[in-house]
Amino acid sequence: MNYTIQNPNFDIRRTFLCGQCFRWSEDENGAFSGIAGGRELTVTQSGGEITLHDIDRQDIPFWENYFDMGTDYAAYITTLSADETLKKACASAPGIRILRQEPFETLVSFIISQNNNIPRISGIIGRLCENFGEKTANGWAFPTVKQLSGITPEDLAPLRAGFRARYICDAVRRVDSGEVDFAEIDALPLAEAREKLKLITGVGDKVADCVLLFAFHKTDAFPKDVWVKRLMAEFYPGGLPECTLGIEGIAQQYLFDYVRNSGGLAK
Repeated sequence: MNYTIQNPNFDIRRTFLCGQCFRWSEDENGAFSGIAGGRELTVTQSGGEITLHDIDRQDIPFWENYFDMGTDYAAYITTLSADETLKKACASAPGIRILRQEPFETLVSFIISQNNNIPRISGIIGRLCENFGEKTANGWAFPTVKQLSGITPEDLAPLRAGFRARYICDAVRRVDSGEVDFAEIDALPLAEAREKLKLITGVGDKVADCVLLFAFHKTDAFPKDVWVKRLMAEFYPGGLPECTLGIEGIAQQYLFDYVRNSGGLAK
């Protein structure tokens, strides 16, 4: 069946291409296809109408949760628009949403993302899925912790992941052993959750905050990459405005898109 979502604050292209996910591809007609939670999906959009194609009825709650349809992004925009720069950023891309992604996939994906570009990140993740994930109708699911249990850097050689292979192995080991427990992390406040993730070799503040924002929906997480550091230096040298309190990560997504796509930063 096809399932339609009506929401003016949902832009599939800006959401999929804002840097929070790596397994969605766009075709020449603007349709996006991807795999999440072992489920394949093709998504199209016409105005404020988003269509999920050929899905099982029982998967509707999964996709509504994945696309964070229970959150009022219009309310976020109203709150953040108290600041003039954020008002412009929100207006330039009001349809960005934070996807609710699976924690292990998000962790490994952002470990792979370090010092890397989007095509290469997507390539490494694709090879990881092809070599270790379960086959789906048209692709491969992301491998589970159990499927990667005991993996070595040598086993990961086909991925061509370089130094990141060792980091992936350490992440698998610590998650598999329970040393890094996702249920525990979900319940912890931001600072403690960040330190727990940083037990993994190769995970620093930026990767940890990406995982906490994009997998655990800790909206006070504020990942800082080169772009974000530049925008902070230009617009907020004294720190983020008060209107972002508790939703710093939401503000980050609007600002990140603004400086990348709308010429928001001085050259």
